[in-house]
Amino acid sequence: MFDNLRLERKLARLERKIDLILEHLGIDAPDKITDYTEIDNLLSRGKKIHAIKLYRDLDPTASLVEAKDAIESRPGGRSR
Repeated sequence: MFDNLRLERKLARLERKIDLILEHLGIDAPDKITDYTEIDNLLSRGKKIHAIKLYRDLDPTASLVEAKDAIESRPGGRSR
């Protein structure tokens, strides 16, 4: 339990440092996708692969695994 807290604090410090570096270099931080409307529409129609492709189009930095995990975490994203 205490190890998790220590790791969370380390991660928070690293994220702050990365934010400062991005700010210093004048690079816009890559924002996570905030509008999942189109993705959710695809998932509701059972088009999971299309949803993953759209996710990667909206976030070109996302790997295939990251996109798949993000889509599967959405309601309707997991095939049961």
